[in-house]
Amino acid sequence: MKIRVCIPSYKRPEVATFKYLNCPYVYVDGSEYEAYVKANPGHEDHIIAVPDGVQGNLCRIRNYIMQTEFENGFDVVCIIDDDMEGMYRWDVEGTRGVKRKLTEDEFLAMLGKYSIVCDEFGYKFWGANCNQDKLSYREYTPFSMSSYIGGPFQVFLKGNECLYDENLPLKEDYDMTIQQCNRYRGCLRVNFLTYNVKQSEQAGGCATYRNYQRETQQLLALQKKWGRKIVRIDDSNKGMTSKQKLIDYNPIIKIPIKGV
Repeated sequence: MKIRVCIPSYKRPEVATFKYLNCPYVYVDGSEYEAYVKANPGHEDHIIAVPDGVQGNLCRIRNYIMQTEFENGFDVVCIIDDDMEGMYRWDVEGTRGVKRKLTEDEFLAMLGKYSIVCDEFGYKFWGANCNQDKLSYREYTPFSMSSYIGGPFQVFLKGNECLYDENLPLKEDYDMTIQQCNRYRGCLRVNFLTYNVKQSEQAGGCATYRNYQRETQQLLALQKKWGRKIVRIDDSNKGMTSKQKLIDYNPIIKIPIKGV
């Protein structure tokens, strides 16, 4: 099984993920190539300049990576964020649960193992629990088949027919989860795996075009695409203002198919 670990990066030359993993290949705009090479000594061969017009839209660059690497003969394409501090899993130690950071070798082995599991389920897409809180991991439910899979860690198998919707660059992970469940009747989320990234905390990347108005437009577009019964607005936080209750940063998705 040939596996490629990929990172789309935009206007963030110092790739923090390289402090954790050496294996990823980083895809950058041609105009930024030299800056990325200079900022990541020792990883020059893992910086890839993409054609003009590909960067600037997260969905477009993710589609480019996926299609290019499958055409290059890879069986599994893993797309992660450029600021991943670590990949973790919940283990049992004695009578208590402990969160353990995976080494790079364990990370790669994990990609191979659960890609096989995903394929055996009949799915083409899998990921990890987006919440690091232990309460989000139910020991009796190691896998989910219709749960949201976040953008910081997404894995695609060869033969996948779903592409990111370029009209939804801020809600692409929600849309991809629903797309996969619609096309393949499910996707695999490994609930005892989780990751640590700095979403929405730094400049560059999606922050170059993310604001309240854009988030509102994106949520309403996602809801229009899939319907209000599937894409729901979370207004459960009592501390929110009336405006925040109307449009939440992260919607709730309820996919009406069988599975956990």
